[in-house]
Amino acid sequence: MPHKITIIGAGPGGLMAAERLGQLGYEVHIYDHKPTPARKFLIAGLGGLNITHSEPIEKFLSRYGEAEDFIKPFITNFSPDDLRAWCLSLGEETFVGSSGRVFPKSFKASPLLRTWLKRLNDLGITLHTNHHWTGWDNDQALTFKTFPLEGGRLDGTNTIIKQADATILALGGASWPRLGSDASWTKILGDKNIDLIPFSPSNCGFAVNWSEVYKSKFAGTPLKSIELTHNGTSVRGEALITEKGIEGGGIYALSKSIRQSLEKDGEAKLSIDLKPDLMVQELSDRLSKPRGRDSQTNFIRKHTGLSPNAISLLYEFKDDQRTLAEQIKRVDIPLTAPFAIERAISSAGGINRDELDQSLMLKKLPSVFAIGEMIDWEAPTGGYLLQATFSMGASVAKGVDKYIKGSNI
Repeated sequence: MPHKITIIGAGPGGLMAAERLGQLGYEVHIYDHKPTPARKFLIAGLGGLNITHSEPIEKFLSRYGEAEDFIKPFITNFSPDDLRAWCLSLGEETFVGSSGRVFPKSFKASPLLRTWLKRLNDLGITLHTNHHWTGWDNDQALTFKTFPLEGGRLDGTNTIIKQADATILALGGASWPRLGSDASWTKILGDKNIDLIPFSPSNCGFAVNWSEVYKSKFAGTPLKSIELTHNGTSVRGEALITEKGIEGGGIYALSKSIRQSLEKDGEAKLSIDLKPDLMVQELSDRLSKPRGRDSQTNFIRKHTGLSPNAISLLYEFKDDQRTLAEQIKRVDIPLTAPFAIERAISSAGGINRDELDQSLMLKKLPSVFAIGEMIDWEAPTGGYLLQATFSMGASVAKGVDKYIKGSNI
Protein backbone atom coordinates (compact mmCIF):
# COMPACT_ATOMS: atom_id res chain seq x y z
CA MET A 1 0.00 0.00 0.00
CA PRO A 2 1.47 3.41 -0.95
CA HIS A 3 2.37 5.89 1.74
CA LYS A 4 -0.12 8.70 2.22
CA ILE A 5 1.02 12.31 1.85
CA THR A 6 -1.20 15.23 2.83
CA ILE A 7 -0.64 18.67 1.31
CA ILE A 8 -2.49 21.59 2.86
CA GLY A 9 -2.83 24.47 0.42
CA ALA A 10 -3.62 24.25 -3.29
CA GLY A 11 -1.43 27.06 -4.58
CA PRO A 12 1.38 26.52 -7.10
CA GLY A 13 3.85 25.28 -4.47
CA GLY A 14 1.46 22.69 -3.08
CA LEU A 15 0.35 21.56 -6.52
CA MET A 16 3.95 21.18 -7.71
CA ALA A 17 4.81 19.09 -4.65
CA ALA A 18 1.73 16.97 -5.30
CA GLU A 19 2.72 16.36 -8.92
CA ARG A 20 6.25 15.25 -8.03
CA LEU A 21 5.06 12.97 -5.23
CA GLY A 22 2.32 11.50 -7.42
CA GLN A 23 4.94 10.68 -10.03
CA LEU A 24 6.91 8.87 -7.31
CA GLY A 25 3.92 6.65 -6.58
CA TYR A 26 2.64 8.18 -3.35
CA GLU A 27 -1.02 8.50 -2.43
CA VAL A 28 -1.43 12.27 -2.36
CA HIS A 29 -4.32 14.28 -0.92
CA ILE A 30 -4.50 18.07 -1.26
CA TYR A 31 -6.71 20.10 1.08
CA ASP A 32 -7.72 23.72 0.57
CA HIS A 33 -10.23 25.86 2.43
CA LYS A 34 -11.42 27.65 -0.70
CA PRO A 35 -13.96 26.17 -3.17
CA THR A 36 -11.40 26.16 -6.01
CA PRO A 37 -7.60 25.83 -6.13
CA ALA A 38 -4.85 28.33 -6.94
CA ARG A 39 -6.91 31.50 -6.66
CA LYS A 40 -3.96 33.85 -6.17
CA PHE A 41 -2.17 32.18 -9.09
CA LEU A 42 -5.19 32.91 -11.30
CA ILE A 43 -5.20 36.55 -10.21
CA ALA A 44 -1.51 36.77 -11.15
CA GLY A 45 -2.58 35.53 -14.57
CA LEU A 46 -4.70 38.63 -15.06
CA GLY A 47 -1.46 40.60 -15.33
CA GLY A 48 0.00 38.24 -17.92
CA LEU A 49 1.47 35.65 -15.50
CA ASN A 50 5.10 36.69 -15.16
CA ILE A 51 6.22 33.19 -14.20
CA THR A 52 10.00 33.64 -13.94
CA HIS A 53 12.91 35.74 -15.26
CA SER A 54 15.58 35.09 -17.88
CA GLU A 55 18.52 36.96 -16.32
CA PRO A 56 21.78 35.12 -15.44
CA ILE A 57 21.33 32.83 -12.46
CA GLU A 58 23.82 34.70 -10.24
CA LYS A 59 21.87 37.93 -10.65
CA PHE A 60 18.59 36.04 -10.34
CA LEU A 61 19.60 34.58 -6.98
CA SER A 62 20.76 37.98 -5.70
CA ARG A 63 17.14 39.19 -5.90
CA TYR A 64 16.37 37.18 -2.76
CA GLY A 65 18.61 39.41 -0.65
CA GLU A 66 19.44 38.00 2.77
CA ALA A 67 17.47 34.83 1.93
CA GLU A 68 19.67 34.02 -1.10
CA ASP A 69 21.55 31.19 0.62
CA PHE A 70 18.25 29.70 1.79
CA ILE A 71 16.60 29.87 -1.65
CA LYS A 72 19.62 28.86 -3.75
CA PRO A 73 19.38 25.04 -3.32
CA PHE A 74 15.75 25.05 -4.40
CA ILE A 75 16.41 27.16 -7.51
CA THR A 76 19.40 24.94 -8.31
CA ASN A 77 17.15 21.89 -8.07
CA PHE A 78 14.37 23.43 -10.21
CA SER A 79 15.68 26.34 -12.25
CA PRO A 80 13.97 28.98 -14.42
CA ASP A 81 14.81 26.82 -17.46
CA ASP A 82 13.23 23.82 -15.73
CA LEU A 83 10.11 25.84 -15.02
CA ARG A 84 9.84 26.90 -18.66
CA ALA A 85 10.29 23.29 -19.80
CA TRP A 86 7.60 22.21 -17.34
CA CYS A 87 5.20 24.83 -18.77
CA LEU A 88 5.92 23.49 -22.25
CA SER A 89 5.14 19.96 -21.06
CA LEU A 90 1.67 21.27 -20.21
CA GLY A 91 1.30 22.77 -23.68
CA GLU A 92 2.14 26.33 -22.62
CA GLU A 93 5.07 27.76 -24.56
CA THR A 94 6.81 30.69 -22.86
CA PHE A 95 8.68 33.71 -24.19
CA VAL A 96 11.04 36.37 -22.85
CA GLY A 97 9.66 39.91 -22.81
CA SER A 98 11.67 43.05 -23.47
CA SER A 99 12.42 43.42 -19.74
CA GLY A 100 13.73 39.86 -19.45
CA ARG A 101 10.59 38.67 -17.71
CA VAL A 102 9.15 35.33 -18.83
CA PHE A 103 5.47 34.85 -19.71
CA PRO A 104 3.35 32.09 -21.21
CA LYS A 105 2.35 32.95 -24.78
CA SER A 106 -1.31 32.83 -23.73
CA PHE A 107 -0.61 35.55 -21.11
CA LYS A 108 -3.00 33.65 -18.83
CA ALA A 109 -2.85 31.29 -15.87
CA SER A 110 -6.14 29.50 -16.52
CA PRO A 111 -5.08 27.30 -19.50
CA LEU A 112 -1.95 26.20 -17.64
CA LEU A 113 -3.87 25.47 -14.44
CA ARG A 114 -6.60 23.57 -16.26
CA THR A 115 -4.11 21.22 -17.94
CA TRP A 116 -2.12 20.91 -14.73
CA LEU A 117 -5.15 19.86 -12.68
CA LYS A 118 -5.95 17.22 -15.29
CA ARG A 119 -2.41 15.88 -14.98
CA LEU A 120 -2.78 15.68 -11.20
CA ASN A 121 -6.10 13.90 -11.54
CA ASP A 122 -4.57 11.42 -14.00
CA LEU A 123 -1.86 10.72 -11.40
CA GLY A 124 -4.58 9.75 -8.93
CA ILE A 125 -4.10 12.82 -6.75
CA THR A 126 -7.23 13.83 -4.82
CA LEU A 127 -8.16 17.48 -4.27
CA HIS A 128 -10.41 18.23 -1.30
CA THR A 129 -11.80 21.78 -1.35
CA ASN A 130 -13.77 23.60 1.38
CA HIS A 131 -11.58 22.02 4.07
CA HIS A 132 -10.15 24.35 6.73
CA TRP A 133 -7.15 22.96 8.60
CA THR A 134 -7.49 23.29 12.37
CA GLY A 135 -4.33 21.49 13.52
CA TRP A 136 -3.70 18.08 15.03
CA ASP A 137 -5.64 15.95 17.51
CA ASN A 138 -4.12 14.16 20.51
CA ASP A 139 -3.02 11.28 18.27
CA GLN A 140 -1.23 13.73 15.92
CA ALA A 141 -3.79 13.16 13.18
CA LEU A 142 -4.65 16.19 11.04
CA THR A 143 -7.99 17.83 11.74
CA PHE A 144 -10.15 19.84 9.34
CA LYS A 145 -13.52 21.51 9.46
CA THR A 146 -15.60 21.55 6.31
CA PHE A 147 -17.26 24.58 4.80
CA PRO A 148 -20.93 24.59 3.85
CA LEU A 149 -21.49 24.86 0.12
CA GLU A 150 -23.08 28.26 0.56
CA GLY A 151 -22.33 31.18 2.82
CA GLY A 152 -18.58 30.65 3.02
CA ARG A 153 -18.51 30.15 6.81
CA LEU A 154 -17.50 27.14 8.88
CA ASP A 155 -20.53 25.11 9.86
CA GLY A 156 -18.76 24.11 13.08
CA THR A 157 -20.23 20.62 13.10
CA ASN A 158 -18.24 18.49 10.68
CA THR A 159 -14.72 17.70 11.87
CA ILE A 160 -12.62 15.56 9.54
CA ILE A 161 -9.65 13.59 10.90
CA LYS A 162 -6.95 12.40 8.51
CA GLN A 163 -3.81 10.37 9.14
CA ALA A 164 -0.74 11.06 7.01
CA ASP A 165 2.75 9.62 6.77
CA ALA A 166 4.02 13.11 5.93
CA THR A 167 2.42 16.54 5.68
CA ILE A 168 3.38 19.52 3.53
CA LEU A 169 2.09 22.90 4.67
CA ALA A 170 1.65 25.24 1.70
CA LEU A 171 -0.77 27.76 3.17
CA GLY A 172 0.77 31.00 1.93
CA GLY A 173 1.59 34.19 3.79
CA ALA A 174 -0.68 37.04 4.83
CA SER A 175 -1.31 39.01 1.62
CA TRP A 176 -4.57 38.83 -0.35
CA PRO A 177 -6.42 36.91 2.41
CA ARG A 178 -9.65 36.86 0.42
CA LEU A 179 -7.90 34.54 -2.04
CA GLY A 180 -6.94 32.09 0.68
CA SER A 181 -3.67 33.11 2.36
CA ASP A 182 -5.13 34.45 5.60
CA ALA A 183 -2.28 33.37 7.93
CA SER A 184 -4.74 31.61 10.27
CA TRP A 185 -2.16 28.82 10.54
CA THR A 186 0.13 31.01 12.65
CA LYS A 187 -1.74 30.19 15.87
CA ILE A 188 -1.51 26.46 15.16
CA LEU A 189 2.25 26.54 14.63
CA GLY A 190 2.78 29.11 17.37
CA ASP A 191 1.14 26.71 19.81
CA LYS A 192 3.74 24.14 18.71
CA ASN A 193 6.53 26.58 19.69
CA ILE A 194 7.53 27.29 16.10
CA ASP A 195 9.30 30.68 15.96
CA LEU A 196 7.32 33.03 13.73
CA ILE A 197 8.48 36.39 12.38
CA PRO A 198 5.58 38.90 12.36
CA PHE A 199 4.19 39.42 8.88
CA SER A 200 4.67 42.72 7.07
CA PRO A 201 3.65 43.84 3.57
CA SER A 202 6.08 43.31 0.69
CA ASN A 203 5.78 44.62 -2.88
CA CYS A 204 3.31 47.18 -1.63
CA GLY A 205 2.36 50.82 -1.99
CA PHE A 206 2.86 53.53 0.63
CA ALA A 207 0.73 56.23 2.21
CA VAL A 208 1.28 59.88 1.25
CA ASN A 209 -0.52 62.84 2.80
CA TRP A 210 -1.67 64.37 -0.47
CA SER A 211 -3.52 67.67 -0.40
CA GLU A 212 -7.24 67.38 -1.07
CA VAL A 213 -6.77 69.26 -4.35
CA TYR A 214 -4.02 66.96 -5.61
CA LYS A 215 -5.72 63.67 -4.80
CA SER A 216 -9.10 64.83 -6.09
CA LYS A 217 -7.53 65.72 -9.45
CA PHE A 218 -4.94 62.99 -9.90
CA ALA A 219 -5.86 59.87 -7.91
CA GLY A 220 -5.82 56.98 -10.37
CA THR A 221 -3.33 58.58 -12.77
CA PRO A 222 0.16 57.24 -13.55
CA LEU A 223 3.53 58.94 -13.41
CA LYS A 224 5.32 57.48 -16.43
CA SER A 225 8.99 57.22 -17.46
CA ILE A 226 10.31 58.31 -14.09
CA GLU A 227 13.24 57.29 -11.91
CA LEU A 228 12.57 56.53 -8.26
CA THR A 229 15.25 56.59 -5.57
CA HIS A 230 15.38 55.54 -1.94
CA ASN A 231 18.50 55.14 0.21
CA GLY A 232 20.79 55.37 -2.80
CA THR A 233 19.00 52.73 -4.89
CA SER A 234 17.34 53.93 -8.10
CA VAL A 235 14.93 52.21 -10.47
CA ARG A 236 13.28 53.30 -13.70
CA GLY A 237 9.59 52.65 -14.04
CA GLU A 238 6.13 53.95 -13.33
CA ALA A 239 4.08 54.78 -10.28
CA LEU A 240 0.38 55.18 -9.74
CA ILE A 241 -1.07 58.04 -7.71
CA THR A 242 -3.88 56.78 -5.47
CA GLU A 243 -6.19 58.52 -3.06
CA LYS A 244 -4.18 57.14 -0.14
CA GLY A 245 -0.67 57.35 -1.56
CA ILE A 246 1.51 55.87 -4.29
CA GLU A 247 2.06 52.36 -5.66
CA GLY A 248 3.14 50.50 -8.81
CA GLY A 249 6.08 48.57 -10.20
CA GLY A 250 8.70 51.21 -9.47
CA ILE A 251 7.51 51.48 -5.86
CA TYR A 252 7.40 47.71 -5.36
CA ALA A 253 11.05 47.41 -6.41
CA LEU A 254 12.01 49.71 -3.51
CA SER A 255 9.37 48.56 -1.04
CA LYS A 256 11.62 46.42 1.16
CA SER A 257 14.07 49.28 1.71
CA ILE A 258 11.27 51.80 2.26
CA ARG A 259 9.49 49.51 4.73
CA GLN A 260 12.70 48.98 6.68
CA SER A 261 13.29 52.76 6.86
CA LEU A 262 9.78 53.26 8.20
CA GLU A 263 10.29 50.51 10.79
CA LYS A 264 13.64 51.95 11.89
CA ASP A 265 13.06 55.70 11.68
CA GLY A 266 9.29 56.10 11.53
CA GLU A 267 9.62 57.98 8.25
CA ALA A 268 10.93 57.49 4.72
CA LYS A 269 11.62 59.75 1.76
CA LEU A 270 11.05 58.78 -1.86
CA SER A 271 12.81 60.90 -4.49
CA ILE A 272 11.41 61.02 -8.02
CA ASP A 273 13.26 62.24 -11.09
CA LEU A 274 10.46 63.31 -13.40
CA LYS A 275 12.78 63.65 -16.41
CA PRO A 276 15.55 61.05 -16.02
CA ASP A 277 16.78 61.42 -19.61
CA LEU A 278 17.44 65.17 -19.29
CA MET A 279 20.23 66.84 -17.34
CA VAL A 280 19.60 69.79 -15.02
CA GLN A 281 21.35 72.20 -17.38
CA GLU A 282 19.22 71.15 -20.35
CA LEU A 283 16.08 71.65 -18.31
CA SER A 284 17.37 75.04 -17.11
CA ASP A 285 18.00 76.12 -20.70
CA ARG A 286 14.49 75.12 -21.73
CA LEU A 287 12.90 76.85 -18.75
CA SER A 288 14.90 80.07 -19.21
CA LYS A 289 13.01 80.94 -22.40
CA PRO A 290 10.45 83.78 -22.33
CA ARG A 291 7.12 82.62 -20.95
CA GLY A 292 4.98 85.02 -22.95
CA ARG A 293 1.27 84.68 -22.23
CA ASP A 294 1.48 81.08 -21.12
CA SER A 295 0.54 80.19 -17.58
CA GLN A 296 3.42 78.67 -15.68
CA THR A 297 1.80 75.22 -15.91
CA ASN A 298 1.43 75.47 -19.70
CA PHE A 299 4.95 76.83 -20.03
CA ILE A 300 6.41 73.91 -18.09
CA ARG A 301 4.33 71.42 -20.06
CA LYS A 302 5.40 72.86 -23.44
CA HIS A 303 9.10 72.97 -22.65
CA THR A 304 9.52 69.78 -20.62
CA GLY A 305 6.71 67.48 -21.74
CA LEU A 306 5.69 66.82 -18.15
CA SER A 307 2.17 65.50 -17.55
CA PRO A 308 -0.32 67.53 -15.47
CA ASN A 309 0.04 65.24 -12.44
CA ALA A 310 3.84 65.56 -12.60
CA ILE A 311 3.69 69.36 -12.86
CA SER A 312 1.30 69.57 -9.92
CA LEU A 313 3.61 67.28 -7.96
CA LEU A 314 6.26 70.01 -8.15
CA TYR A 315 3.93 72.36 -6.28
CA GLU A 316 2.67 69.65 -3.91
CA PHE A 317 6.17 69.35 -2.45
CA LYS A 318 7.71 72.67 -3.44
CA ASP A 319 11.26 73.39 -2.31
CA ASP A 320 12.10 77.10 -2.54
CA GLN A 321 15.77 76.37 -1.89
CA ARG A 322 16.15 74.74 -5.31
CA THR A 323 15.52 75.86 -8.89
CA LEU A 324 12.58 74.52 -10.86
CA ALA A 325 14.93 72.43 -13.01
CA GLU A 326 16.49 70.93 -9.88
CA GLN A 327 13.07 70.12 -8.48
CA ILE A 328 12.05 68.36 -11.69
CA LYS A 329 15.13 66.20 -11.27
CA ARG A 330 14.27 65.43 -7.64
CA VAL A 331 10.88 65.70 -6.02
CA ASP A 332 11.08 64.48 -2.44
CA ILE A 333 7.91 62.76 -1.24
CA PRO A 334 7.50 61.85 2.44
CA LEU A 335 6.01 58.38 2.91
CA THR A 336 4.21 57.72 6.17
CA ALA A 337 3.33 53.99 6.21
CA PRO A 338 3.03 50.94 3.98
CA PHE A 339 -0.39 50.09 2.63
CA ALA A 340 -2.24 47.38 4.54
CA ILE A 341 -0.90 43.87 4.07
CA GLU A 342 -4.25 42.84 2.60
CA ARG A 343 -3.39 44.99 -0.44
CA ALA A 344 0.21 43.84 -0.77
CA ILE A 345 1.31 41.56 -3.61
CA SER A 346 3.27 39.44 -1.15
CA SER A 347 4.37 39.39 2.47
CA ALA A 348 7.57 39.18 4.48
CA GLY A 349 7.70 37.26 7.73
CA GLY A 350 6.38 33.86 8.71
CA ILE A 351 8.26 30.76 9.83
CA ASN A 352 11.80 31.57 10.93
CA ARG A 353 14.10 29.84 8.43
CA ASP A 354 16.11 28.38 11.32
CA GLU A 355 13.08 26.25 12.20
CA LEU A 356 13.54 24.21 8.99
CA ASP A 357 16.13 21.69 7.93
CA GLN A 358 17.56 21.55 4.40
CA SER A 359 14.65 19.39 3.22
CA LEU A 360 12.15 22.02 4.45
CA MET A 361 10.99 19.82 7.33
CA LEU A 362 10.18 21.55 10.62
CA LYS A 363 12.84 20.45 13.11
CA LYS A 364 10.33 20.45 15.98
CA LEU A 365 7.66 18.57 14.02
CA PRO A 366 9.13 15.52 12.27
CA SER A 367 7.18 14.52 9.13
CA VAL A 368 5.80 18.08 8.75
CA PHE A 369 7.25 20.23 5.96
CA ALA A 370 6.57 23.87 4.99
CA ILE A 371 7.06 25.79 1.74
CA GLY A 372 6.35 29.08 0.00
CA GLU A 373 5.32 32.34 1.62
CA MET A 374 4.69 30.63 4.95
CA ILE A 375 8.46 31.00 5.40
CA ASP A 376 10.27 34.27 6.11
CA TRP A 377 11.76 35.34 2.76
CA GLU A 378 10.82 37.93 0.19
CA ALA A 379 11.63 38.93 -3.37
CA PRO A 380 10.66 41.69 -5.79
CA THR A 381 8.14 41.25 -8.56
CA GLY A 382 9.55 40.01 -11.86
CA GLY A 383 8.93 36.26 -11.63
CA TYR A 384 11.06 35.68 -8.53
CA LEU A 385 8.16 34.97 -6.18
CA LEU A 386 6.55 32.32 -8.37
CA GLN A 387 9.87 30.74 -9.32
CA ALA A 388 10.89 30.26 -5.68
CA THR A 389 7.49 28.84 -4.80
CA PHE A 390 7.55 26.35 -7.69
CA SER A 391 11.14 25.44 -6.83
CA MET A 392 10.31 24.82 -3.18
CA GLY A 393 7.38 22.64 -4.24
CA ALA A 394 9.61 20.53 -6.47
CA SER A 395 12.34 20.34 -3.82
CA VAL A 396 10.14 19.46 -0.86
CA ALA A 397 8.89 16.40 -2.74
CA LYS A 398 12.47 15.10 -2.72
CA GLY A 399 12.70 15.83 0.99
CA VAL A 400 9.48 13.97 1.73
CA ASP A 401 10.56 11.00 -0.38
CA LYS A 402 13.90 10.84 1.43
CA TYR A 403 12.17 11.11 4.81
CA ILE A 404 9.69 8.32 4.06
CA LYS A 405 12.36 5.99 2.72
CA GLY A 406 14.64 6.67 5.67
CA SER A 407 11.98 6.29 8.35
CA ASN A 408 10.83 2.73 7.61
CA ILE A 409 7.24 3.84 8.11
